[in-house]
This record gives sequence, C-alpha cells and structure tokens, in this order.
Amino acid sequence: MSNSYAPTHRPESPEQSGRVLSDPVRHPSGAPAPVLTKRAFVLILLTLLVPGSAQIVAGQRRLGRVALRVTFTVWALALIAVLLLLVSRSTLINILAGPVPSLLLVLGLALLAIGWAALFLNTLRLIRPGLLTPKIRPAVVLALVLAMILSSGSLGYAAYLLNVSRDAIGSIFSGSGPTLEPSEGRYNFLMMGGDAGADRTGRRPDSLSVISVDAKTGSTAIISVPRNLQNAQFSADSPMRQVYPDGYNCGDECLINAINTEVTNQHQDLYPGVADPGAQATLEAVSGTLGIKVQAYVLVDMDGFSKLIDAMGGIRIKAGGWVPISGPMVDEANGIHGMPDGWIPAGDQTLDGFHALWYGRSREFVDDYARIQRQQCVQQAMLKQLDPAKLLAKFEDIAKAGTKVVESNISSGQLGSFVDLAMKAKGQDVSRLTIGPPDFDAAFSTSPDFDVIHQRVAKLLASPSAGAADDTVMQPGTAAGPLSAAGAAPGTQPPPSPSDFTPVTTTPDGQPITEEMLNQFKRNGDEQSIRDLVATNGKCAPL
Repeated sequence: MSNSYAPTHRPESPEQSGRVLSDPVRHPSGAPAPVLTKRAFVLILLTLLVPGSAQIVAGQRRLGRVALRVTFTVWALALIAVLLLLVSRSTLINILAGPVPSLLLVLGLALLAIGWAALFLNTLRLIRPGLLTPKIRPAVVLALVLAMILSSGSLGYAAYLLNVSRDAIGSIFSGSGPTLEPSEGRYNFLMMGGDAGADRTGRRPDSLSVISVDAKTGSTAIISVPRNLQNAQFSADSPMRQVYPDGYNCGDECLINAINTEVTNQHQDLYPGVADPGAQATLEAVSGTLGIKVQAYVLVDMDGFSKLIDAMGGIRIKAGGWVPISGPMVDEANGIHGMPDGWIPAGDQTLDGFHALWYGRSREFVDDYARIQRQQCVQQAMLKQLDPAKLLAKFEDIAKAGTKVVESNISSGQLGSFVDLAMKAKGQDVSRLTIGPPDFDAAFSTSPDFDVIHQRVAKLLASPSAGAADDTVMQPGTAAGPLSAAGAAPGTQPPPSPSDFTPVTTTPDGQPITEEMLNQFKRNGDEQSIRDLVATNGKCAPL
C-alpha cells in the first residue's frame, strides 16, 4: 500500500516544541508566565548590579557593550580610590577637594546617574510588561523604580552633596597658598571668635584659642589667650615688630584683641598681598606670646558658630554652675545688665546653637576666665561629638553652616592632611591651658611674664599626653590654689580629671537653685548672692 496519504512531518516552532530551542531571555514571546516573571526580576537585578549586562543577555549588545565599558571603568576608578584611602587617605581627599577634580567628579556623577536611569528605562522595554500577568506587572514596575532610586538616585544625591561641599570649601578656604609644615612636630591653629558689626571697621576677636595637634599622634591641646592680655609679643618675623619692638605696649587700651582693628585701620601697608592683615597680625602676636609658631587661623563669626552647632544637632556638656543669658546693658561703665533673658542650668545639658553661643560668651556675675573655660569646653564638645555618622547624616546642614566661617588662610589643597589629622585626634583626651585663671593668677594677663608662658606652653606640648604630668614646683605668676597648666594642683598626685566635679545645683543650705530664685535676687539688687551661687559656672566637661 502506498504511503502517499501519510501526514507530512513539519518542524515544530520553538514555542510548540516540548524542548526549549530558543532563549526566553532574548525571545520571551510564548514563554510560560513563571519564566517571564523570573526573567523580569533578573534583568532588573543585572541592571542594578552590573549596568549593561541586562542589555548584553537580552540581545541589545551594542548598548550593553558601551554600558559595560563605562561600568568597568568606574569600578577601576573606585578600586584606585579605595587603595588610596587605605594607603594615603590625605592624598585622596586633597584630590577630591581640588576645584577642578571636584567639578569633574560632580559632572561625572550626574552623567552616570542619568545614564543609569536610561538603562533602567531600556530594561523596562526589554522586560515587555505586556507579556506579564496583570498581577505581576505592578510588582515588577515597583521593583524597577526602587532599584532606580537606589542606584541612579543615590548617584544624583552624591553629586548634589559633593557640589554643596565644593561650594563650602571654596567659600571657607583659600584656593591656593603655601603648604603648611609642622612646627616642632605640631600643627597650631588659631581659632578666633569675631564680633564684627556693620558699624565697625576691622574685627575685634571675642575669643582667642590655639588648637595644637601632634602631627603624628593627633594628641591635642587647647591654649586660651585672654582677650585682655597686655603687652603681647609679636613673633620675630612679624612686620609689627617695626611698630612695637618691645611688644604691644601702648597703654591699658592695647589689649591683644585690639591688634586686629588697629592693623586693619592703620598698618595694612605692612602686609602687602595679605588677604586679612589684621588676622595675620593677631596670629603673629599669639605666636610670639606663646613662644610657638602658629601656622594658620580660622575666624568664625558668632552667627556661624550658632548655626554650626544647630547643624550638628546640639552639643552635650556637664555644666558646673548656672549661666545667665544676659539682658540689655543698663550701666555700661560698671558692666551691669538688666534682667536676664534666661538661664542655662547646672548639670548635664544638651545645648542648641543659641544656648551654646550664650554659654560660651556670657561673663555676667563671673570674670572673663570662667567664660574662657566654658569656651574651651564647647570646643572640646564639638571636636568630640562630631562623629562620621553625624557628619554624613547632617552633611548638607553642616556644610552650609560652615560657610559662615568668615575666613581662613588654610589652603584647600591641604585639607586632606588636616582631615586625616582630625581623625587621629578623634577620641583622644584634650589638654587645656589658660593664660589666666585657673592656671595663672588674675593679674597675670596685665603684666605677663613671657618666659614663664613659654615654659608652661613648652611643657604642655612636650608631654606624651600633651600635658599629663603635674607641676611639682610653683612657677612665678601662677595661682596658689587652682589647677596647674598640666592639669594638676602643684605638688599633688595624681592630677584630677577635668570632668571630676559636682555641678552646684543647690544653695549652701540645700535649697534647689531655680531660675526664679536667681531672678528674685536680681530684682532685689542682690547681685552678690547671684555671684556666690554661680561662681562655679566656669567648670565644664563635654559628655
């Protein structure tokens, strides 16, 4: 019998065959729903982890090859950056802080964010949502959007933050300048709190502190110079020695904080090419007075100080006594204020910018040296409590507040070295010395003995712990009772901790001190009782 009537065999299409003869990743039509679902999520994951790989496996090889080249280039640059971070962190920061590299990085991150977003949109087209079941489509689209936010959105936000920091660096630091070298193994920075006003030519620094950091170990000491110190000595290389060869000794009005204004108004010609002659001359006066080389200065206005602490989320301190938020001056000749606008209580406190500013500036009912001690404490709290996590979480606010720094002569090209130094100093104890009470008697700033100052500063900075040893012999000009420069009462062992004190929260008879009690004394004109109750407000320790 003829087989002419037997059915002719026809090849099966890939979709009709029981065997999978085609790749469902490239040819999804006809693939089962579970395969299509898995394919969609795999393509999203590939685009997230290896941008361009989804296009390669799905058949758009030309686009995929371009995207993969970019991906591998970025990975290589990131690996180099990680190696630099491990080997020479300061070099990496200096590169990124430079105006041209930072601009290129901002543009590069922005372009990468746009390109990655475009790849995700292309991946959505490759997924072909129309082939998915109606229940799966929203989940796939949501997963793709989340992946796009995680990747492209993060890059875009990083570009924005880098641009914010770039603007802040440009506003705060000089774009160029000489490289600062350690002096006797230390970097010494003069911090000045300025009280410039619209009606004042030249700033009159309200506070002067030198932060001295060991270049190798990060060991840190803060040396405070009273604003009323007289006869300040200019360093040997200072142009102001031509005017005052024997020190700034032109009378009772020639206090160290007046140098800025005098030089700005009368002696700018001695500093040709210097951006701020007054600040530079003040730096030279502090250098000569302390007997060390101060390499750089940072001048902060009080509004900027307050905003910076707010951006940090406040600072935490243990306050030794109540501190007034002074009202308007009613008797300028005798320095008497009206009713206080408020009080900062003794004990553990978290201070916002406004209250931290008043805590560091108030000197009503106490002398200027109690204020200096509180200023040192606020500085220590800021150094101690600005940790990397807080910096990242509040980066934008902190960077914007940083632009309130009036000026600095630190070059942006050396930021990496100083950031590295700050990380070494993080967590270490900070030693303190004040050229006045409690380390010298109250009259010392009027007739200072500069040889003694130089000896005390040298001893503080030479100690392995930046001043952990005590003075066993009373130095001329020191107070008999208070702590020595090294942190111990003369002739005693061991030195007490600066935080080893009990806040005064009650009167001598045990009655709790309250704001109403203090205000009632003020209304009664009994300022002596207030002085007695707040006499310990110079004691302070960061928490």
